[in-house]
Amino acid sequence: MSKVRRVRKEGDFPRAVALAVSAWDHVDGMMQYERRYGGQAELKSVDSIDFVLRHAPLLFEHQCLNTLAALLKSQRRIDKNTSADLAEHLDEARGLMWDAHRLWRHLEQHGEVRQEQIRTALGGDQDRWRWIAETWEEMGVIQRTPQGGSYLLAFSTRLDEKVRGKCPACGATGSGAKFRLLDEITCPRCKSQVHFVLLASPSVEQ
Repeated sequence: MSKVRRVRKEGDFPRAVALAVSAWDHVDGMMQYERRYGGQAELKSVDSIDFVLRHAPLLFEHQCLNTLAALLKSQRRIDKNTSADLAEHLDEARGLMWDAHRLWRHLEQHGEVRQEQIRTALGGDQDRWRWIAETWEEMGVIQRTPQGGSYLLAFSTRLDEKVRGKCPACGATGSGAKFRLLDEITCPRCKSQVHFVLLASPSVEQ
């Protein structure tokens, strides 16, 4: 997790999420160690899991959440030995991803959106929308420009920009307009209906 925090500080959120997922191989062993030598029969939560639940939905990293679901199913004592209900938090993360997708679409449709008007347009909790916007700003996804006591939200990059993406089902990579890769598409290799994961790399030449 020290690597995760360092990479996050550098602004590379996709890599930070990937590092957090890789730490899950050691969660069960860490819990056994804490029970035997640390005197902790139950942990409050697991940092690497919390990090993914918080950030993967805003990157549309569907596969990370699927991987966590499989982990909790195969190693049930992870959820059992934490005071947090990780299965419930996973469901909440899926809901967060849906809200993030709705806000993304709203920004696509309008180009610029006043932050305090998001709740009026999309419903839900304004604090949640503000947190999504603030986190996206930190990730470099959007710009928040102060305006009239609120903020004007707009994408930091052009949606017709050509970028690289990866199929979360089979790992195939390809390139296309950003707005197309954000839609559910058919992977040319495995034919699965998926949302491609945008790769943290320089844009592809037009």
